[in-house]
Amino acid sequence: MTYKVAVIKGDGIGPEVVDEALKVLEVIGEKYNHKFEYKFLLAGGCAMDEKGTPLPEETLEECKKSDAVLLGAVGGPKWDDPTAKQRPEQALLGLRGGLGLYCNLRPALLYAPLRAASPLKDEVIGDGIDFSVVRELTGGIYFGDRGRFEENNEQYAYDTEKYSVTEIRRIVKTAFDIAVKRNKILTSVDKANILESSRLWRAVVEEVAKDYPEVKVNHMYVDNAAMQIVRNPRQFDVIVTSNMFGDILSDEASMITGSIGMLPSASIGENNRGMYEPIHGSAPDIAGMGLANPLATILSAAMMLKFSFNLQEEAEAIEKAVLRVLEAGYRTGDIFSEGMKKVGTKEMGSLVIGELSSVKVPC
Repeated sequence: MTYKVAVIKGDGIGPEVVDEALKVLEVIGEKYNHKFEYKFLLAGGCAMDEKGTPLPEETLEECKKSDAVLLGAVGGPKWDDPTAKQRPEQALLGLRGGLGLYCNLRPALLYAPLRAASPLKDEVIGDGIDFSVVRELTGGIYFGDRGRFEENNEQYAYDTEKYSVTEIRRIVKTAFDIAVKRNKILTSVDKANILESSRLWRAVVEEVAKDYPEVKVNHMYVDNAAMQIVRNPRQFDVIVTSNMFGDILSDEASMITGSIGMLPSASIGENNRGMYEPIHGSAPDIAGMGLANPLATILSAAMMLKFSFNLQEEAEAIEKAVLRVLEAGYRTGDIFSEGMKKVGTKEMGSLVIGELSSVKVPC
């Protein structure tokens, strides 16, 4: 079968890490008899330089025609002006909105060989950290009415948090579906003691929960959730929350695993169309030097296989290959520790491919 993938390499280290992920996908295609058809597109700072906009119309249209999008990274100091009318990060918002990607799924997984890289104490980590943050992506305060006005010779600014029942229900249902496949524990994070939008959020969660009696549901205020993620992360399985709360908590969750260079993410919409990208930035300071960690992008490609193409076995083969490389002691600079074997971007990609090459595919 042929799968159409829109590839946006982006800025900084984006092209380097995406190239390694594509090599891995080609090996998967050969071993499992799949064909991946790529359409290479521009978005971010490089698109601003070449096309005058962070998200050219042709990029969005081609992404709509594809089965999934694989993205490297966007942005960098060259375009780092928060007051500018155009910024590379606008490409991400445009792609999420234009493709209807309402769910962001970010795993917080601490790989056993990287246990020492976590900033948490060993007794807090216990037998490991493994939970997922499900963030609503196209509603809430980031997309609500905003503006400035003057009153009584004073300047004011406002941003509006607004959610519909439909928006909440679809993200909550997605989170429940994920929880069913994991450990059947769902924590809904809100601020229902203060915010009316959170009170509606909680009511919808309780309504949807009736359809999932096998899932244990907890409600937690966002400030407590932020504390609990570092105090006792093992209590979590699936966290579902709003756009702004999810933006903050998912970054916190990523840091307790030791390195953002290891973590993938998925933004998913209707019909399983998704955009897959590492959570790290464009790291312009090491761009072109062959030092970047490609594992988060490789694991993002694995998430693409799993969620958009329903290729579970192929995705697990990549995940296991990554784990075996780490167990063998190979590290890029961001996860390097004494006694390990330091490698570069291409070497790390080749090591993963080497592990994949030994996988036996059932006839």
